[in-house]
Amino acid sequence: MPERADLERRATELLQRLIRLNSVNPPGNEQAVQELLRDLLEGGGFECELLAAVPGRPNLVARMGGRSDGPVLCLLGHVDTVLADPGEWSADPWSGELRDGCVWGRGAVDMKSQVAAEAAAALALVEAGWRPESGELKLVFTCDEETGALHGAQWLCAQHAERVRADLVVNEGAGALTTFRGTRAYGVCVAEKGIFRFTVAARGAAGHASVPRLGENALVKLAPVLEALGKTRPKPIRSPEADAFLSTFGLDPGDPAGALAAIEAEDPRLAVLVEPMLGVTFTPTMASASAKVNVIPARAHVEVDCRVPPELGEQAVWDALDGTLPDGFELDLPEHVVGNRSPIETPLMDTIRAWIAREDAGAVGAPVMMQGFSDSHWWRRAFPDCVAYGFFPMRAMDLLESFPLMHGANERIPVADLGLAASFYADLMQETLA
Repeated sequence: MPERADLERRATELLQRLIRLNSVNPPGNEQAVQELLRDLLEGGGFECELLAAVPGRPNLVARMGGRSDGPVLCLLGHVDTVLADPGEWSADPWSGELRDGCVWGRGAVDMKSQVAAEAAAALALVEAGWRPESGELKLVFTCDEETGALHGAQWLCAQHAERVRADLVVNEGAGALTTFRGTRAYGVCVAEKGIFRFTVAARGAAGHASVPRLGENALVKLAPVLEALGKTRPKPIRSPEADAFLSTFGLDPGDPAGALAAIEAEDPRLAVLVEPMLGVTFTPTMASASAKVNVIPARAHVEVDCRVPPELGEQAVWDALDGTLPDGFELDLPEHVVGNRSPIETPLMDTIRAWIAREDAGAVGAPVMMQGFSDSHWWRRAFPDCVAYGFFPMRAMDLLESFPLMHGANERIPVADLGLAASFYADLMQETLA
């Protein structure tokens, strides 16, 4: 079977090629990326389809069946990325430059790296003569994840369910090493928060901006709203994922506020990442008021990105907001998707934990709740019996270093971690489809 060095080389070279194909979303333009992956996988013996909801933005489904019945394993990833401003980078965001032992470029962490590692591992295995003994292997690479998956995973699971149906899904969401109080843990994302975005609006009276007190400035009225939301900290809500994570590090899950305080006292950077797992979060991100600079706005509003723990609905938003905002504002909640989860204790988790123990003696797997949202949501929703986890192991660059690079400047990933992840996917395929 493939050596680690070979997997590392393959994943590195493929990631460089993927980064050089600009697929910033919007507009996406994922066609070239998907055609490259399709050609490689077809050459390795996979049955491939490009499925598109809109022209130029296909999803790739690659399949290889086994010799007998068994589980369907899906290695999942998305090929679109967010925007990058070259002026903020020390490397060209679409160069795929290899420097200081890392591949640099937009998508190096989120998440062309995982796509490259999954595809490289599968191709290395089949070139060495491996085929699934039982079940079926699917590699599904989607478009449009970064703007809600309307043309990607959401559409695939609704319109082509039989093509993408799976028993086990491994996607993005966790995997980087975290060390706290002597415990070394690799996160395994078993759940994701829901999205409940809302608008807070204020009303006033228009007037000429040259006479500030002539009108009633609705924008100024929003100042206490922004201040209140900026100071808000999540009210603790217990969940299986947060309980398991805190327990991993010897913290008391029955006292999440005390556990967070302990983390903050010892490692404030880690506390910033753990806090969103413990409750509802509010982040004001967009504001709108007058259409002209010389007109006092009669109406102004701020849009708030709100994330809610899995399986909780709109009431959780109102409970978390209770007493937070001043009176006299209009609230509208036009967009919401309830978060979901997979069970923590499953054979797939056993496989991941066993691999971690072999790879890094003394380290453990820590169940986590993803602060954001990924394509795993759509598989869980479409196929209730499916177990969908996020796991891309990283050791050379730990969680505290890698997480800020997602959607940030100078995104990069160590080639050693590409080899580590590709090794995991190769082992997972062989063990699951034996």
